[in-house]
Order: sequence, then C-alpha cells, then structure tokens
Amino acid sequence: MRHEPPQLPPSRRTLVLLPLRLAYGLYATGLFLLVGLTAALAVLLLPGLQRRRRAARTLARAFLWGAGMKLTVRASEHLPQGQCVIVANHASYLDGLVFTAALPPRFGFVIKREMAAVPLAGWFLHRIGSEFVERFDRKRGAADALRVLRNATNGHSLVFFPEGTFTCEPGLLKFHAGAFTMAARAGCPIVPAVVRGTRAALSPRGNLPRPVRIEVAILPPIPPPPGTPAHSAPLLRERAREAILAVLGEPDLTCFADSARPLHTERARSAPESSS
Repeated sequence: MRHEPPQLPPSRRTLVLLPLRLAYGLYATGLFLLVGLTAALAVLLLPGLQRRRRAARTLARAFLWGAGMKLTVRASEHLPQGQCVIVANHASYLDGLVFTAALPPRFGFVIKREMAAVPLAGWFLHRIGSEFVERFDRKRGAADALRVLRNATNGHSLVFFPEGTFTCEPGLLKFHAGAFTMAARAGCPIVPAVVRGTRAALSPRGNLPRPVRIEVAILPPIPPPPGTPAHSAPLLRERAREAILAVLGEPDLTCFADSARPLHTERARSAPESSS
C-alpha cells in the first residue's frame, strides 16, 4: 500500500517557503540591476539603433534565463516580413522586457510620455528608439501622434499595449484607438499577440517575483479593411481584441465597466498607447 507524504498545512507551508521566496526575490532584483547596468552601457556605447536594439534583446533574454523565467515564443512565423503594428494584452511591468526579448530588433515601442522623465529609464528607452506619446495634453498628444504616424508610414514596425494600463486581477480592458488608427493610415497589418505568465512572475499587487514560465503567442495578422482610416480603424480594434480574448483565457473586463464592482488598476510604467 502506497503512503503519501504528509502535507504541511497552508500556514506552515508559507512559513517554509517564505525564506526561499525572499532569497529568490533578492537574487532576481540583483540580477535585474546587473543586467540593467550592462544594458545601459551597451546602448550608451554602441553606434546605430539596430545594434542597440540587438544588445537590449540579448540582455533581456539573459535576464529571463538567469531569473528562471523560461520564455517561449509561439507562432513567430505569423510576423510579416514587412512593416506591421503589434498589439498585445498588458499584465505586468515585465511585459515590455518580455517583448524586447521575444521580437526581432526592428520593432520599437510606443510609450506614455511620463516615462521620458524617469531617470535612466527614459534615456534608455529613447536610445533604443521608443516613441513617447502624451496622453493628457490634447495638443501635444496630437503632435506626438503625427510624429509616430510619420515614422510608421516610413516603414517602422511598432508595438503597442492598447489597454494603456493593467489590473490587479486577470482580464482584458478596453483598447484605446491610437494603434489601430496608425495602422489604418499607414496601410499595414495589425498583429495581435498574447503574453501569459508575466502577471504571476511579477504581480501588480507588489508581490515578490517568481520563476514562472512565460509565453508569447503571435496570432495571425489582420490586414486593414477597405475604406477610410476612420472606417477601418474601429474594425481593426474590434477584430484584434476579439482575437486576443479568444486565446487569452481571461475575462473581458469591459463587461464590468458599468457595474458596481470597481476595477483596481495599476499605472504601468511601460504602458504604451495614448488615450486617443
């Protein structure tokens, strides 16, 4: 007769695991600082945007590997050879780093302008070709959107997190329109993408990081439908959001937007997308 080993009660199990989690948290933080310093030196010294992006990609992968956060990229063949706009769900502060590791260096990120004022981080993001967009000043936001659109029409491929923020609980928020308007005006496809595991790896609730498997799934591209950008952008947004929801495995949080239950959101430091 087989005897199962005795199971510790949850409270005692937590006490046993806590020192291990603290040790891992200190290790992961130290590794992040070491890799971040190396990345800062690389983007400072390396000439050329593509070289700097390749270095950032290599170091992002090194951090995830060293932290035990195994990254798997699925269906990367769905990425077009030419220009495109990637839109993805947003679940954690890790998302920007994960997509830097997962995507070819031809992709740049569209990020809220507040990040430009963050010491070191703003400079680093600028050096790897990120686009900063104002969300609250309408006049400045319009100028930023025109600049990003001009770069998009010049062939740049961009990454957006169109929710603009993330929640403490799993689920997909509404999408802002900026990414889809730019794709429609540039005449390039939208590529939906889903990231899983980052919420558990680095929770928005401020929990210690955990060595969790992370997956990025690239979904089939959605070409802009015929018609004017004003007509095609909303259709692109609807189709991309439906595609992400279909494989994400999390609830549609817009269903609760008008209910009595509040949505507790975190301002994501890496959150791209203007509120346009």
